[in-house]
Amino acid sequence: MINGVINIYKEKGYTSHDVVAKLRGILRQKKIGHTGTLDPDAEGVLPVCLGKATKLCDLLTDKQKTYEAVLHLGITTDTQDMTGTVLEEKEVCADPSGVRACIESFLGEQQQIPPMYSALKVNGRKLYELAREGKEVERKPRRVVFYGIDILEMNLPLVRFSVTCSKGTYIRTLCHDIGQKLGCGGCMESLLRTRVERFDVKDALKLSEVEKAAEAGTVLSHVVTIEQMFSQYGEIQAPACFDKMLRNGNAVPAKCVMEDGTRVRMYDSSRRFIGLYEFEEKKKQFRLITMFCTLEDFAESRKETP
Repeated sequence: MINGVINIYKEKGYTSHDVVAKLRGILRQKKIGHTGTLDPDAEGVLPVCLGKATKLCDLLTDKQKTYEAVLHLGITTDTQDMTGTVLEEKEVCADPSGVRACIESFLGEQQQIPPMYSALKVNGRKLYELAREGKEVERKPRRVVFYGIDILEMNLPLVRFSVTCSKGTYIRTLCHDIGQKLGCGGCMESLLRTRVERFDVKDALKLSEVEKAAEAGTVLSHVVTIEQMFSQYGEIQAPACFDKMLRNGNAVPAKCVMEDGTRVRMYDSSRRFIGLYEFEEKKKQFRLITMFCTLEDFAESRKETP
């Protein structure tokens, strides 16, 4: 079984679940999970977690993401993108400087209302299911943050821009909100996710490329290991007297002093990577955050010991 994260280029027409299903067939393993849904018409970076790295899915979902989008001003649709039904068309009266100022005004923390055509659930029903039935329900605004917005090209009514944002942000809703603020309406024409954490679009592999790598036996060269995913953290190798505590997922006493909340990669006395731990200053110990070493790993190591 492969354990790690692979950078997939999700092509148009595929759902994120489609990508996972196809990878299960290509790599011949079941334990695979994606790190954040991309709409079928969107494309770009989709980090996929393999094997033990599926425990990283939530951690990667929380990361900042960067997108390149095309905003089409003057058109409002029910889905907030060009795949939906046109609700209204208006002339774009704003000049380029006014459009630029409006877009840049969204920098920083914002309150965003999720679109009806989304997978969010209300009372156990997905919003897009309700939308397809012609129903609209109240959605609570959510806090999102736009860390950077750069206009790449403007040829009104089209504006191509790059945006780096927090988790849970809908770029088509941003396009809609920009159009509303300008008074002419707007929707998203296209979307490309260019970066998630360390994973960049220029390094992303299409499914056909992964298939070729699997046939050639070179897939592992494209996989970021679990340890590499935590390379920004320091490491601690525990003495042998703590090995049993680590195997059981217990906290272990700290032999050094760090700032409270500091995260580290924890290894046992045999330099086996155990998982991600956090220093607790009050108790002078390292507390387990996520364990990646399994009981099977420990059992195998005992068999190998002469």
